[in-house]
Amino acid sequence: MFIPFIGLVLASAISAAVIDIQVSDDNATLAFTPEAIAANPGDQVVYHFNPKNHTVTQSSFAGPCSLKPGGFDSGFQPVGTDVATADRPTFTVNVNDTQPIWVFCKQASNTPNSHCGAGMVHAINCGADGSPNSFTNFKNAALAIGAQLKANSQSPPTSTWTADYGTATIPAPPTPSLMTDTITLGNDVWTTTYSSYPGSPGPTPVSSTGNTIEVIVGGPNGNLSFTPSRVSASPRDTIKFVFQVKNHTVTQSSFAAPCLPLTNKTTGQRIGFSSGFFPVAANTTDFPTWSLTINDTSPIWAYCGQAGHCGSGMVFAVNSDESSGQTFAAFQNLAKTLNGTTSSNSTSPYNTTTSGNTGNNGATPNSVGGGLIVALIAALVGSLL
Repeated sequence: MFIPFIGLVLASAISAAVIDIQVSDDNATLAFTPEAIAANPGDQVVYHFNPKNHTVTQSSFAGPCSLKPGGFDSGFQPVGTDVATADRPTFTVNVNDTQPIWVFCKQASNTPNSHCGAGMVHAINCGADGSPNSFTNFKNAALAIGAQLKANSQSPPTSTWTADYGTATIPAPPTPSLMTDTITLGNDVWTTTYSSYPGSPGPTPVSSTGNTIEVIVGGPNGNLSFTPSRVSASPRDTIKFVFQVKNHTVTQSSFAAPCLPLTNKTTGQRIGFSSGFFPVAANTTDFPTWSLTINDTSPIWAYCGQAGHCGSGMVFAVNSDESSGQTFAAFQNLAKTLNGTTSSNSTSPYNTTTSGNTGNNGATPNSVGGGLIVALIAALVGSLL
């Protein structure tokens, strides 16, 4: 009597399939691949996690970016870019029937950086295109949630904002979301809490040493600019400033006071970084450098402290929120408005004479190359301006 039952079990085991799904990829794409599949009872769906830090979380068609009560959740699976494909974690879902199963990544949930809100969703046994419960309708609902989260983060200010000196009106600062993530980098695992801005890089370093981003300060023919003038940088990345002819600095400021050193308004203490002056003669071939290590993903504002250079638009930004009103272009325009040649608003409203040129405001000076020849400044400044 038991032989037919055994045969049924064996037949079921043989017919079951294993279906592989990629969670993101080596380019950190916010997507499941493939996005939607059909599966039979007894099949196993195996999710393969790729960089950076994602989840496989069950939702519902009505709530695409929310955990379904009693639903499955892989938890966060942080993966460093240096982890071999064979060593990356997986999560398996056993399919028990043909009912639709809806899935999303809960990274940055309920924030403007929501992965689900960017369309990182998946479906098993969803309806065909054109049906009410199609994958297209499910994904569009997730994207609508993401659009609403971003719109809410960019709500107009309820009060008037003005610059820290002068009378210029400035856009309200973007509202960050406080995030806590588990980061895995090789064999190192740690938890970090950081302020996440729309469009800002993730908190996961690309490697233990990070990338090196080169920025040219000044240039031939009296060029008064940083090139590039804005960069995106992840934690542990290094920004290497290469000083060219004339005499420039890289000095941290704030959006509201673009051409003044970043200062504690109460104590008058300088709390931002500054490279100091780097005078470079026109015939120099060995250009001095100065570097910063990026500590987090918050916006960083900087300018050249040479007289008149900031007012000419020689400013720089790291991780500026280009989806807010406080874009790099707005920062540069404010510098020209407040400190341009026709402006009389270049006087600081608070003490900026106190010494101290390093701080932990998003970056740390970590090297000076080529030598800072302080003794030459007085002799060269007249010819280099």
